[in-house]
Amino acid sequence: MNSKIDIMHIIGTVFGLGHLPIAPGTWGSLAGLGFCLLLHDDPVLYITAFIVSFILGIIASHKLEKKWGMKDPSSVVIDEFASIFIAFLLIPITVPIVITGFILYRVIDIIKLPPMRSLERLKGGWGIMLDDLMGAIYTNLILQILIALNVF
Repeated sequence: MNSKIDIMHIIGTVFGLGHLPIAPGTWGSLAGLGFCLLLHDDPVLYITAFIVSFILGIIASHKLEKKWGMKDPSSVVIDEFASIFIAFLLIPITVPIVITGFILYRVIDIIKLPPMRSLERLKGGWGIMLDDLMGAIYTNLILQILIALNVF
């Protein structure tokens, strides 16, 4: 029996959330959202958490993609976890905004607005991480517009 802990597996699947049989990306996003809400009032910790999780995500997703021999495995959810920090960067936290932002983020990640598909084609961890980051940027911009239009 191999008792060696695979830290890249733990990071890439966000403590195994990526192995849940239904909507693993949504679970990874929810975990990230929890940390966003927890750290939102401390900009330094918020940005640090994003940077660290994004860099670790590039490394872990690259290693897992190679190990498992498949492009962008669905059980790798560190991309959703890390990128949701950008979806809510400089966004006021209210229940309607968080619900709207979360739904937007998931829908945009699923439908892959341009250039997300192109970014997804990049090799290794970069392709896995950057398409979700672009989705988070779209989400943030849409939320900023809705807030400016006093929708919330």
